[in-house]
Amino acid sequence: MFFGGAGVSTESGIPDFRSADGLYSRQGRVPPEVILSRDFFAAHPKEFFEFYRSAVAHPEARPNAAHLRLAELERSGQLACVVTQNIDGLHQAAGSRDVLELHGSVHRNRCPDCGRTFDLAFVCAAKDVPRCECDGIVRPDVVLYGDPLDVAVLQAAARAIADADLLIIGGTSLQVYPAAGLVRHFLGEDLVVINRDGTAPSGRRALTITEPIGQVLGAIAARGGEPSRDA
Repeated sequence: MFFGGAGVSTESGIPDFRSADGLYSRQGRVPPEVILSRDFFAAHPKEFFEFYRSAVAHPEARPNAAHLRLAELERSGQLACVVTQNIDGLHQAAGSRDVLELHGSVHRNRCPDCGRTFDLAFVCAAKDVPRCECDGIVRPDVVLYGDPLDVAVLQAAARAIADADLLIIGGTSLQVYPAAGLVRHFLGEDLVVINRDGTAPSGRRALTITEPIGQVLGAIAARGGEPSRDA
């Protein structure tokens, strides 16, 4: 099974969070970590959505080689599940069906007042704050700072990781909890880490590949399942 983070989508043009050129490196009057919080959303929805549409939503993003290869592995019966910290929906766009989204999705949006749902295009097309016909503020189904994670999704992810005989960790620094703590449930012996920074779980031996994950998985796909000499 596969456990992934923001680095999986950087090759699709979506910045990660903590690298030198990541989302949190942006300078502004209010730090991005504050803007992406439940309290800031409630108090300053206009400023929240200005940042959200410009830096978080990315409706133009398309799946890269990593997303496509993982979907191929699922179709061939070799990959049981994808657990992702990303909110961009690119795994599903690539064709993956069994995807557990720990932090929600930009493609799901809901009015908390009446329950009506909206797509990402509706949120992006709004001039300021997207509002429902009932005048409620439409909220993205993403986990903001201060929000709890969905317990059912967490439990399903823990079960999937515990059942895996091979775990591939890709594009994540394993610094965001409680999501990163899920890898402790892995009981198998075969662990692969594909990440630019080469971060492996503490105390675990792993095959570590410090290259962009799209290049790595794309090279494997190009040879029908075996890596090329340039990979």
